[in-house]
Amino acid sequence: MSPMALSGSASGIGNSFLLRMRAGGIIPVWGIAEVIASNNPDVPVGERLYGYWPMGSHLVITPDNIKQHRLSDATTHRAELPPVYNNYQRLEAEPDYDIEMDDERMVLFPLYATSFCLYDFMKDNDWFAAKQIIIPSASSKTAIGTAYAIKADDAAPKLVGITSPRNETAVKALGLYDEVLTYDEIETVDANTPAAIIDMSGSGEVLERLHKHLGDNMKYTSNVGLTHYDAAGMGPDFISERSAMFFAPSHIQKRFKDWGPGVFEKKALAFWRNAAIKSRAWLNIKSASGADAVEHAWRDVLEGKTAPNEAWVVGF
Repeated sequence: MSPMALSGSASGIGNSFLLRMRAGGIIPVWGIAEVIASNNPDVPVGERLYGYWPMGSHLVITPDNIKQHRLSDATTHRAELPPVYNNYQRLEAEPDYDIEMDDERMVLFPLYATSFCLYDFMKDNDWFAAKQIIIPSASSKTAIGTAYAIKADDAAPKLVGITSPRNETAVKALGLYDEVLTYDEIETVDANTPAAIIDMSGSGEVLERLHKHLGDNMKYTSNVGLTHYDAAGMGPDFISERSAMFFAPSHIQKRFKDWGPGVFEKKALAFWRNAAIKSRAWLNIKSASGADAVEHAWRDVLEGKTAPNEAWVVGF
């Protein structure tokens, strides 16, 4: 398998699925795979595919719905997944494909696709009548991508980022947020201005404090991430009736229906390319290869040892 990203490859075309892993489970990651064997004349050996793969060295898929720019895996046990997880981009067929951006594609495209969805969702709902958008865990890559999208829209509300003291300087240096606050400054947020929250943290304490402080001016909270997974769990001050989980694949399916085939991908790809190039100013991508390296990188991310401005690209 070719490289795959851990922010914090797979090969083969056929009719069944087989992986051998040293761990007790198979963790999915976004990455690029090269076809090393094929019994389908429309999917040649050597073709490179981008999509959602298991963290392993080989994968056998059943190609279906083969188009010029994409194909899908019709393996039975994956049939109930949202389509975005079963679709693979045929990289060489992509207009203006740049192999030099493969690392950024693996690290940032799935995150920035969610960022684009969040921006589009908020805009499609007229920002929920908010005059400020508040993003806890503002140093996370999905938050930064969302900030890129909102900042580029002259009609968007003010953007407020909330982060830890250790990341405050780095978040301010991005120049994306109109205001950057630390978690101990939450009560200084302007409570007189209607607000929407795009929450990457999943922290019950952070959201409760924001909801209590903003009161009726907390117009909507989109629960996205869980960077503070050890602080999850909402208490009595959390306003659940104006909050909802955000699931990017559902929004993508909505836009498929609204815009027709291929339009969402075109818009998201254009946004990703622009934002990914800008991200080179702050993002450090580390590379490694081999089973031991993959496990090391995974544990590095899992244990919170990978800094916000770092990411792993690993492979077999």
